Amino acid sequence: MNTGWSLYVIVLVVINIVGCGLLLWWTARRRGNDGKNTAETTGHVWDGDLTEYNKPLPRWWINLFWLTIIFSIGYLVWYPGFGNFAGTSGWTSAKEHDADKADADARLAEAFGRFDGMAIDEVARHPEAVAFGARLFANHCAQCHGSDARGAKGFPNLTDNDWLWGGSPEQILTTLQQGRQAAMPPLAAAIGGDVGVTEVAAYVQSLSGIKADPALAEAGKARFAGVCAACHGVDGKGNPMLGAPNLTDDVWLYGSDFATISEGINKGRQGMMPAHEPIIGDTRVRLVGAYVWSLSHGKDGAAQATP
Repeated sequence: MNTGWSLYVIVLVVINIVGCGLLLWWTARRRGNDGKNTAETTGHVWDGDLTEYNKPLPRWWINLFWLTIIFSIGYLVWYPGFGNFAGTSGWTSAKEHDADKADADARLAEAFGRFDGMAIDEVARHPEAVAFGARLFANHCAQCHGSDARGAKGFPNLTDNDWLWGGSPEQILTTLQQGRQAAMPPLAAAIGGDVGVTEVAAYVQSLSGIKADPALAEAGKARFAGVCAACHGVDGKGNPMLGAPNLTDDVWLYGSDFATISEGINKGRQGMMPAHEPIIGDTRVRLVGAYVWSLSHGKDGAAQATP
């Protein structure tokens, strides 16, 4: 918080505390010399004999308000809340977060420490680890891949055997730990403008068995070999080292219709998965990896769990 905002907060706090104190002082003065409440009418009379009075607060009630003000001052001295003043206790939300995290990490290490450094396919053979990994997945991964891990447009389905970056235990673990950054640049200019985009899109559709104009597909084949094959391979089967998808199967990350394929060629695609090891730690990453492994390998390779 900069100095200007700090002064703004301080002024507001002081105005509120002083204002409450003045209001209570003024209320307490509205008593007779004998210390008793003096009754002042509001001038409203109902049904001829029901008079509405405006009486001062009882003394005990006023004293409770004074105690509240004293407590608020003590709170602001002990805890941060008065601008940039840190408070005499030294408390911060960051320290409390770190303490809570350390406690959670200690409990996690006690429960799942035996899985530290273990390959995810081995971890996946322990039902309790897969169940915990399912809960972690729901908290950290379902936002993109869906609660059922079947993905969405632009987000891979994790329940099949199609893997952009490779589906071995080591490759999946690397993806979770370090994240992935995939990029397909706009290629319209490189493959001959709108005509080239149309021809290459037709050829890409033909690779996976989708009906396409034979003449356009044949023309697009040469353009594909000259530009697109650098990532997707001459045969269009992709390259896991680059995250380049296989274009010969029936799995499509963004869609297989002509318009969607043409859009990808024209505008390019950007895919990014953040590194999760800095977020949830290595052990939790392995538990999530075990759950993901179980989704695509079933009972043959892992225990089963549902988020």
